[in-house]
Amino acid sequence: KPVQEYWHDMKFWWPQAEAIIATLLAFTLTGDPKYAAWHRQVHDWAHRHFPDPGQGEWFGYLHRDGSASSTLKGNLWKGPFHIPRMQLVCWQLLEGFSL
Repeated sequence: KPVQEYWHDMKFWWPQAEAIIATLLAFTLTGDPKYAAWHRQVHDWAHRHFPDPGQGEWFGYLHRDGSASSTLKGNLWKGPFHIPRMQLVCWQLLEGFSL
């Protein structure tokens, strides 16, 4: 049986934030609706599960079912970079884009 690492059951905040950017960028560059659909899917899942409704900020680590693995909002690895970057880049991509 292969070794099962703890993170095999997890979704981390930063790949989700980067996937939101990547799918929106792909859509704005190509106009292909499949990228818009992927963007909507990743965006909606992430915004449904990562934000802490009581305390703000995103949880850093979720199980694949969307439940929080840890209530920590920051640590040595999770700093204030990916989420504000995602918001800024998506805003810039959408600013001149007519939907």
